[in-house]
Amino acid sequence: MARVAIPLLLKDVTGGLRRAEVPGATVGEVIAELDRRHPGFKQRVCNGDRLSPIVAVTVDGQIARDGLATAVRADSEVCFLPSFGGG
Repeated sequence: MARVAIPLLLKDVTGGLRRAEVPGATVGEVIAELDRRHPGFKQRVCNGDRLSPIVAVTVDGQIARDGLATAVRADSEVCFLPSFGGG
């Protein structure tokens, strides 16, 4: 199962949980499982059928460029991070 790091911004949805082990072959499947365990998770990290622009996701240290379709291995580290912008 993938190891998932959950940011403080989502602790209210996860009941304070900051790490989880979750099955899933894609970022979308990982999010679906987290939403099953913690209803409302998907709504916070997705905008319809896409990742929300306010959240960045990395898989094994690389930005999830394919969004929800980004592949996740059983030994992957998936991190949800607040997206930073500015100028």
